[in-house]
Amino acid sequence: MEANGARGEIVAVLAGTERRLCLTLGALAAMETALGCDGLDAIAERMRSLSARDLTIVLGALLRGGGERITAEDLAVMAIDPREAAEAVARAFTAAA
Repeated sequence: MEANGARGEIVAVLAGTERRLCLTLGALAAMETALGCDGLDAIAERMRSLSARDLTIVLGALLRGGGERITAEDLAVMAIDPREAAEAVARAFTAAA
């Protein structure tokens, strides 16, 4: 699987499977709504201390931004290592910068 770097995509291995993540406007809007944040500054502040629930919300939004059709329920049953998830999220935000 290849990532489109011009689009800010990354490929991460989560639970042994390559997945594409991308920080899109839609992903940001989904994060704002689900996390109860108002704007990018509020999301940035919230990202400093994510709970497991928050990490799942952000990861799901980034996966959907990358074209994955994945729900919160799908993520809940996947055996994703929290460190893998956190690293993938960090890489996706860095790639979008």
